Amino acid sequence: MQRPTFLRHAAACVVAAGAFAPVHAQNDGGSLHGNFSTDAQYYLEDSIIGAVMPPQRFAANAWTNLIYTNKNFEAGIRLESYEPPLAGYPAGQPYKGTGVGYRYIKYTMADLEVTFGNFFDQFGQGMAFRSYEERYLGVDNAMDGFRVRYKPYRGIYLKGLMGQQRFGFDNGFTKGVGIVRGADVEINLAELMDTSWTSAGNLIIGGSFVSKYQADNSSQLVLPENVGTWAARLHYTSPKWDLYTEYAYKINDPNNRNGFIYKPGQAMLVNATYSVKGFGASLGAHSFDNMFYQSDRTSPSAFDLNINFLPPLTKQHTYNLPATLYPYATQPNGEVSGQGELFYKWKKGTKLGGKYGTKLAVNYSVAYALDTTQLGAADDTTRRLGYTSRIFVPSDRMYFSDLNIELRKRVSETWELALTYLNLVYDIDIIQGKPGKAKVYGDMFILEGLHNLTDRTSLRFEVQHLSTKQDQGNWATALAELTFSPHWFLAGMVQYNYVGNEDLEAKGQEPLAYPLGSVGYIRGGNRFQVNYGRQRAGIFCVGGVCRQVPASNGLSLSITSTF
Repeated sequence: MQRPTFLRHAAACVVAAGAFAPVHAQNDGGSLHGNFSTDAQYYLEDSIIGAVMPPQRFAANAWTNLIYTNKNFEAGIRLESYEPPLAGYPAGQPYKGTGVGYRYIKYTMADLEVTFGNFFDQFGQGMAFRSYEERYLGVDNAMDGFRVRYKPYRGIYLKGLMGQQRFGFDNGFTKGVGIVRGADVEINLAELMDTSWTSAGNLIIGGSFVSKYQADNSSQLVLPENVGTWAARLHYTSPKWDLYTEYAYKINDPNNRNGFIYKPGQAMLVNATYSVKGFGASLGAHSFDNMFYQSDRTSPSAFDLNINFLPPLTKQHTYNLPATLYPYATQPNGEVSGQGELFYKWKKGTKLGGKYGTKLAVNYSVAYALDTTQLGAADDTTRRLGYTSRIFVPSDRMYFSDLNIELRKRVSETWELALTYLNLVYDIDIIQGKPGKAKVYGDMFILEGLHNLTDRTSLRFEVQHLSTKQDQGNWATALAELTFSPHWFLAGMVQYNYVGNEDLEAKGQEPLAYPLGSVGYIRGGNRFQVNYGRQRAGIFCVGGVCRQVPASNGLSLSITSTF
């Protein structure tokens, strides 16, 4: 791996700053902006919940971005510090030290844009290529190389890129051993053709090709050094309809995640949305087969050096219990998933709408294992092909299902209420990697309320309950947030695992409470928040990507600032 030194990058920044000064003075058009954020915690002992006690009781993650722009020129740098990182962070490779985590220069001339250094990008929905960051998961696969974007004619967009991916952080970002190269073309027919065509709708056609290179250093297998993936997509939009489909195909890619088999991979997704005033419906499905795609075939974890991204097809909950206890994580090696959603609003003045109207949303998502047939139990050559499968053909094993119904209504000038019901089936063995654990069946009820006490003061509350006989048993959560606009807010939350069934209690599982209090202050571009209390062990997910969060107790501080 190659590690950039902090001094080398700092020197480059000094040179760049020297170049910025005269440009700003001569043209008086340059601007500098940025932001700062930090999350810090002081850890306390708490053996009752099995709280993590790091060697250093105080830990902090911190980031600051500086971006300079002057007409067609832009340059940016991000400094990062993990001295040490928060417990359980990041999702993949360990981070340590302080240094430069991201830097780039970008120049635009007419319809050509060139970027050198680090950048994020995506082709289509990302099934062939997505470089992105989810900072609070600790996922960052930023590219380090160059990218060219060009618009040769109206409605035609071209991209080309090449580089290595961010792997970890050791007093500066480290890079993986593989090299990623990619190209993408997109044609927007509404722009390409005359404008009258858009009255009926618009069709966008896209295609991409991505290749990774990694030397074959195996003494036992002959491994492909160049692994290519191609993808094609169609996106149709009209005033009422939004239709999208994308297909990706990956050649054989033996790696850690698939047991070094030589089977090609493929992925396909289809989504359809229909909406008019007061009504909306959507339906989607996808099928993934052997689609882990990492620039290092021996990558130590599923979070590191991912070239692509497989979009989840489940509702991304924001309530505490469904979002952190049993969220679904996409299974790249094989899944068939579907989701449907309906939204309806009863108008004001109708029998069900009442004085202020009533909103109803119903969502159902389900994911199954892919139906496969293993090959060559006695023949090593055939066994290396792995298995046979067919796209969109599920097996009998259900990984996940989530039926949720939400009724939301404003009941007066000062009160708004929402009631949600969820029915959950969760294969914790596969999704969270807990072999032998029984599948979880649960029911949740959530009541949310918002009361505007005055024009500047409001109270929001949530009461949540999960009933299940598996895993950790029953949970209840209560949350209250008092906001004094525009500066102050207070919040308190308690999660209570009261078990609630004889089987778990017989195994010695005892009720546990997890209280947490918060106070925050906002002024201008600055936000401060202090928390004190318990954090239970659980799962934290963003966009179908999840990481384990250990139990902890202590005082935490969060600061964000922009300028």
